[in-house]
Amino acid sequence: MRENGYRHVPAEIGKFAFENFDSHDSWRRAAQPELKRILGLARMEEAEPVPLTAEILWKRENEFGSIEKIRIRVEEGETACLYFCIPHRRVHRATFICLQGHSTGMHTSLNIAWEDETTPVTDDGDRDFCIECMRRGIIAVAFEQRYMGERSSRPDHAPSCGGGMNGGAGATQALLVGRTAIGERVYDVERLIRYLHTRPEVEKGEIGIMGNSGGGTTAMFAGAVLPGLKYVMPSCAFSSFRASIGSMFHCECNYIPGLLEFGESADVLGLAASCPLVVVNGASDTSFPLPDAQKQFRRLERIYTAAGAGGFCRHVVGSGGHRFYAAAAWAEMEKFLNG
Repeated sequence: MRENGYRHVPAEIGKFAFENFDSHDSWRRAAQPELKRILGLARMEEAEPVPLTAEILWKRENEFGSIEKIRIRVEEGETACLYFCIPHRRVHRATFICLQGHSTGMHTSLNIAWEDETTPVTDDGDRDFCIECMRRGIIAVAFEQRYMGERSSRPDHAPSCGGGMNGGAGATQALLVGRTAIGERVYDVERLIRYLHTRPEVEKGEIGIMGNSGGGTTAMFAGAVLPGLKYVMPSCAFSSFRASIGSMFHCECNYIPGLLEFGESADVLGLAASCPLVVVNGASDTSFPLPDAQKQFRRLERIYTAAGAGGFCRHVVGSGGHRFYAAAAWAEMEKFLNG
């Protein structure tokens, strides 16, 4: 373990760090295209998009609302499934995209088993994102990320994004064609947003994104580069890159070539300003150390202030480890949703 980060990048801040620029506008104009480039997202966006087709696989009800399972086409040869969840009683105008981390997939957001999508399961980490959204009167969309769950190459639905960790190679193979796993996941979110714009239940300017761990990472980067998002709530994904993925073993899907030369986590998430933002950390999360998260959050506050959105970012710290903290996180986000 390298406690001080990756030894071949001695500079404390990267070329596109906020502090290197005279104004928020000049920084954002330079940093956002560069981030899209190193993600490989710019390359994907240059390609002609395939027709956006959607197939409803089933519909059912639970105690909180109605659920549709839908398959959409995201690019040539690649489809993704989602659960579209409408609460019985709408309280908020928002629709939240919900992303699970390294797990057996999006089914966790509904507390159901992936094998049959009907058997109830329990989770002690508040990862039932869609249930919590519907309970609060929010439309929720559980989305299956690349190399996870139904999009894994493994029959047990375990993630197949990292070679040494998971027995797959998705993230490293993406590098061969100028892509990254995170960039691919953000691209899929972009396609999902296009689909949501076709749904009469969804207000275009009221789409949010949330996720835990690997889902929180995608939420961070999507919030930074996708204009179709209004609310951002990443959990257990925000620290410094040096103290987290730069200092210990993580799945290969977390790594982006040149990321530390670009900047730090605040320089990524700061590009989401002025989206209402709730960052969630666990006090004892060893994968994303809290002291570095607090340091980066102070930088993030300065970026938001420079963007004229000083009150729009909040930091929630749960008392435990690597999990979501629904009550505290939603208490802050609902302040934004209530105006």
